[in-house]
Amino acid sequence: MNNLVLNFPTFGFVVATRALLGVGIGLLLAERIPADRRRALGATLVAIGAATTIPAAIAVTRARRRSPEFDEAHRPEIQAVV
Repeated sequence: MNNLVLNFPTFGFVVATRALLGVGIGLLLAERIPADRRRALGATLVAIGAATTIPAAIAVTRARRRSPEFDEAHRPEIQAVV
């Protein structure tokens, strides 16, 4: 198992990104809030969550590369099925 060490702000950013996306999808599927308000709020949260996914992924990738356990020589190879 690989360990990844993130500082608290980066970890919080990644968690918040996932939470916004999840809550937005939940609102789009829920039926307790009036439809027009639910769609607007849900679409906004999904858009924010999706837009912040790329910077979050970059932050995690950078943290992984700075990790002492990351070694280019021992990176797993991807097997292609042809």
